[in-house]
Amino acid sequence: MRIVFAGTPEFALPSLDALAASAHELAGVLTQPDRPAGRGRKLTPTPVKQRALELGLPVQEPTSLKQAAAVAALQELQPEVIVVVAYGLLLPQPVLELPRHGCINLHPSLLPRWRGAAPIERAVLAGDAETGVSIMQVDSGLDSGPVLLSRTLAIEAGMTSGDLHARLATMGAAALLQVLAKLPRGLRATPQDEAAATYAERLSKQEARIDWQTDASAVARAVCGYAPWPVAFTLLDGQPLRIWRAQALPGTSAAPAGTVVAAAAEGIDVACGRGLLRVQELQLPGKRRMDAASAVNGRAWLGLHFD
Repeated sequence: MRIVFAGTPEFALPSLDALAASAHELAGVLTQPDRPAGRGRKLTPTPVKQRALELGLPVQEPTSLKQAAAVAALQELQPEVIVVVAYGLLLPQPVLELPRHGCINLHPSLLPRWRGAAPIERAVLAGDAETGVSIMQVDSGLDSGPVLLSRTLAIEAGMTSGDLHARLATMGAAALLQVLAKLPRGLRATPQDEAAATYAERLSKQEARIDWQTDASAVARAVCGYAPWPVAFTLLDGQPLRIWRAQALPGTSAAPAGTVVAAAAEGIDVACGRGLLRVQELQLPGKRRMDAASAVNGRAWLGLHFD
């Protein structure tokens, strides 16, 4: 089929690469406009734009698809199907009606659970036992279209959002090819159960601040869920200390929540509202990430209090 691909971040790259290597014809790519990035705030193309240019594909970067000129430019590409992977813009009705086989979207959750902007992170934070990918037909709602195919992935202990991001991106690319192979002959879609829908709200930096009064297992999930962004943090002497890797330990401590009760090469143990958190990798203000063995070398941690 003749395909237009719409995507923006790194998560979309395995899907774009898979389509480029397939027998399908990539007529063009939609992505969001260049944005300021880095300390110099230099205008930077999206990962999808960079890859599309490497592949020699025409790229369109509309600020909105509600403008007639943007729809007309897309129509000139004559897509039979539009494939959407983390594009970041809603498709208006004229765009949805443009391709003969409609628009399909790869979403990294088991819909209807975790519709919205941060489905991978919210699944980890909630302690879900599994997640996955869903290929759905795009409708006018937010991730609410009928599902064509879903694939499940177990969330193992210690998996970060970054770990799942990479696995789901690869799994999703394979699922997309399966759907596209069957789409011209007709593929049954299953409507989503609206009563079971949950919303994955966009992440913020401030929500990643650790609440030591909570259960150690919840803090450990926060460490996994907020890696690699925005990264779980606490305050030490008023300065942010980032925690990149940690695990919950059984047992209790009489020390106030947030107090370091032990420090050794295998980890820095912090009292929580219930249980202990063993910090295994951290980042002091202005420093690089380091393991616990490096952190305890030459610094007294016992008795310090994290806020």
